[in-house]
Amino acid sequence: MKKILSLILALTFALTLIGCGAAESDADVKGEGVMTYAEYAAAELDTEVVIEAYVQAKQSWWDNKGTFYLQDKEGGYFVYEMGCTEEEYNKLTQGTKIKVTGYKAEWAGEVEIMDAKFEILDGNYVAEPVDLTDKLGTEELINYQNQLATFKGMTVDSIEYKNGEPGDDIYVNLSYNGASYSFCVERYLTGPETEVYTAVGALTAGQTVDVTGYLYWYEGPNTHITGVTVK
Repeated sequence: MKKILSLILALTFALTLIGCGAAESDADVKGEGVMTYAEYAAAELDTEVVIEAYVQAKQSWWDNKGTFYLQDKEGGYFVYEMGCTEEEYNKLTQGTKIKVTGYKAEWAGEVEIMDAKFEILDGNYVAEPVDLTDKLGTEELINYQNQLATFKGMTVDSIEYKNGEPGDDIYVNLSYNGASYSFCVERYLTGPETEVYTAVGALTAGQTVDVTGYLYWYEGPNTHITGVTVK
C-alpha cells in the first residue's frame, strides 16, 4: 500500500511540474497568423505585420491615438500612434497582452509599427532589463532595439534641455570605454513630474551612473531613460 501511495504522489508531482512548464511556455505561444519576432524583424518595410506582445510602457495619448513600448520574450516593439480611445489607453496597463495589426515602418533608424489596431488578449508579462553595456559600439546592439535595457558604469559627459530650459526633453551624453553615446529623457514618456526627470536634470559631468531605459533609435542608439542610479 505504501508503494502504491508513493507512486501516486510521485506521479502527481510530475504532472504538476508538467503543468507548470506548459503554463510558462504558453506565454510565448503565438496565435494563428501571428509573427514571431524573427519573422517581424525580417519583414519588409511598408508591409502588414501582426504581432502579439505585452505592454511595457505608454509614451503618450492624444486624438484617440496611443504610443507604446511592447515586448515579448523574443524582442521589443515600438507602436506609434495606435488607434485607441482614452478609456482603452487607460486599460492598457503594464504587462497587458495585446494583438497588434499594423504596418512596419522606419524613421531615422527607428523601426516601428504604424496605423495599428489592437485587441486585448489573456496573459501578462513584464520584462526585466537586459544588460547591454558590453554591446555598446557593436553591430549587435541594434538587435535589441526597443527592449528595456540597462547600461552600467557610464560617465556623464553632458546634459542639455531641449529649448534650453526644464520642461522639455533632456539630451544626455554618456560615455563608456572612451566612446560617447546619446541618451534622452523623453518628456512624453517620463515628464517633468517624474523622479527620473528630476534625477537626470541634477546630474553633473564626471559622475558615474547606471541607467535603464528603452533602446530607441535616432540616427543611432538613443535610449529613452526610465531610471538612473548615481554610483
